Amino acid sequence: MRNGSCGKSPQALRSPRQISIARISWLQTMPRRPADVVPLKIMPSDVSMTPNPHSARDAAPKLALPWVVRLRYGMVLCGVAALLAAAPVFHISARIILWALVPYLLMLVTNLWLRRAHHLSPRAAQQTLGGIFVFDILCLTAVLGLTGGPMNPFSLLFLVQITLSVVVLKKEWTWTLGLLSALCFGSLFFLNVPLMDMHIMPAEYPHLVGMWAAFVAAAALISFFTGRVSDALRDRELEVLALQEKVARQERLASLGTLAAGAAHELGTPLGTIAIVARELERYATTLAEREGLNHEACDDLSEDARLIRSEVERCQRILQGMSARGAEPMGEAPQAISVSELLRQMLEQVPEAKRMRIRLHAQEDQTRLTLPVRATVQSLSALVSNAFDAGGESVEVQAACMHDNVVLTVRDHGSGMSEEVLRHVTEPFFTTKPPGLGMGLGTFLARTFAEHLGGALSYDSAPGQGTTATLALPIRCLQPLTATRPGPAQELRRDA
Repeated sequence: MRNGSCGKSPQALRSPRQISIARISWLQTMPRRPADVVPLKIMPSDVSMTPNPHSARDAAPKLALPWVVRLRYGMVLCGVAALLAAAPVFHISARIILWALVPYLLMLVTNLWLRRAHHLSPRAAQQTLGGIFVFDILCLTAVLGLTGGPMNPFSLLFLVQITLSVVVLKKEWTWTLGLLSALCFGSLFFLNVPLMDMHIMPAEYPHLVGMWAAFVAAAALISFFTGRVSDALRDRELEVLALQEKVARQERLASLGTLAAGAAHELGTPLGTIAIVARELERYATTLAEREGLNHEACDDLSEDARLIRSEVERCQRILQGMSARGAEPMGEAPQAISVSELLRQMLEQVPEAKRMRIRLHAQEDQTRLTLPVRATVQSLSALVSNAFDAGGESVEVQAACMHDNVVLTVRDHGSGMSEEVLRHVTEPFFTTKPPGLGMGLGTFLARTFAEHLGGALSYDSAPGQGTTATLALPIRCLQPLTATRPGPAQELRRDA
């Protein structure tokens, strides 16, 4: 408050404050309901963002099943081709060839069943895949026993199932398959149909060629399968990370709305008290100036200070109400039909009049009707436009276009742009580059969360000195309110479990 006491003693000025406080004392003596503020819990990054290695290992067999089917088709194809190619060289009889084709036929039959086994749980997929590898080892043993036993160069293929089990199965299965392969290979020394003597000179060269072909086939099959399964596991981990990040943002948003509502409730009484006292103080200063003819300049300063207090109190109330509204209300809003032009018109109404003339709109002449939560969409787009004005530049471009099943809203400014470091954190809550008091860093966070709830996305493209482009892509038709759960990776994970 400025210097000046309107010509009265401090006691004279203190009495109207006491009267004012007496008038609103009932506000402080009213029974208050228990505070329902839920503390904002920040989950440690290593808990919310780190994938569970056990879940990844459990999911590996199910992810590997489609590639096992392809691998077994390749093994059958290579085995039949090698058998037919070796028959004239090693004088294999037709009867032996027909018996050797039976295990390959059984592998094809089981493959047809495996193609329908996508509904298996991770535990069942683990057991199924282990059983399939055991079956393949027995089939390979039968084929090798009919075509030379341990002297057949394709005995190297025993290593394929062992190597694959290391990638997708538990260690118990790996040791089991290793032991079974050793026993089966050892049995070939005693139970086999001998071919032409491998030590005879004419057969030595074909045998070496067969060893080379077996090595190439084993290397190709192992490399192909392990590479594909590793890619599938990596994609799975990225999906889990994205899901965990999305859940963490939703939890922060829910906590933000609860915290803001609780803060508005708890601060409502003291802010109301301050506003009433400031109003009484302003009225008392005016009364002193008019009725008692005191120092008008000092009383005017007192009135100005009282109005400033009321203005700041109203600003605090608006901030709290805005946090509550943006953090909670849009989440229960039902979709409504609206045109693109009407959506842009409502967005312009949210922009201060002094800035509206600096907005350049580019909208396609399209009769497509959007079905969206209108208020939340307008708030999100308005936040992007407000940030664009804060970035500087003479004007802001807003473009709206319908592409396939999405409406794409683009906001471009011609300001200073953002560095890569700022661009990485721009959608995080409470991250802002604005001076203190000019922003809370929630606009882009809430806009991104809103877009992802609808199945859309918010992306930024920027470079220092080249301005920034914010792209908000939303589905044209959202038939469910924001509180509804959309099918996604979360449901898939629950079904897998």
